[in-house]
Amino acid sequence: MNELLKVIKTAVKAGAATMEIYTTDFAVEYKDDQSPLTLADKKSHEIIVAGLQSLDLAAPILSEEGRSITYDERRQWDCFWCVDPLDGTKEFVNKRDEFTVNIAFIDGQKPILGVIYVPAKKILYFAGKGIGVYKCDHLDQLNEMESLDQLFSVSQTLPNCENNRPYTVVASKSHMNQATEEFIDELKKKTEDLELISAGSSLKFCLVAEGKADCYPRFGPTCEWDTAAGQAICQEAGFDVVDHTNGGTLKYNKEDLLNPSFLVMR
Repeated sequence: MNELLKVIKTAVKAGAATMEIYTTDFAVEYKDDQSPLTLADKKSHEIIVAGLQSLDLAAPILSEEGRSITYDERRQWDCFWCVDPLDGTKEFVNKRDEFTVNIAFIDGQKPILGVIYVPAKKILYFAGKGIGVYKCDHLDQLNEMESLDQLFSVSQTLPNCENNRPYTVVASKSHMNQATEEFIDELKKKTEDLELISAGSSLKFCLVAEGKADCYPRFGPTCEWDTAAGQAICQEAGFDVVDHTNGGTLKYNKEDLLNPSFLVMR
């Protein structure tokens, strides 16, 4: 499990690189789908790829900034790293602090390890199959840590269930649409006390895993690297990430890397 500690250190290092750019007057490019791209995306990608390639656990890497790998090649993979070097680039561009660095490990189409780092807030979420889910905001000594137990000792176990709060739905800050609004309206008919909160990037998964939200509906487009780390974290916290089209668990390394609509809930 010390490989997980190395992955965490890689994510935090990549996050530090994004913050160096965040504080500057950076340029913004646009991809073919008109989604934004910055130097921070590229720098984070380079750091993460180098970090993962240095691990003893050798596995291919699927990253948003390296998405051109063909399915003919990917279909041979039993396991791989699924990476979003900067999730929430719109939040980054608009100088909102809710962007993240996401790293997940996929085994047999299922995410079994997830790391989400929030650089602007210096908050870390991480989980691994069988080891639980943790949140840490005491990262000053991370580089000196030599074992995962040292990180556990300064982290809190999730979820932290909050009593006497309303049933809470978390939705996308940048991607609210009619289908999501209709879903929330139906929930309101069944739930007397319902609260809606919004968040950017993978923080929506983190809020559910943390116990601050009960449900995260996503009926807009996402890709596998947007959800893999969050799914690993939520699943280990006891929540399901359900393919809304068939009721099954969201799967990875599909021929089409776009996700279907999904729900995160117990």
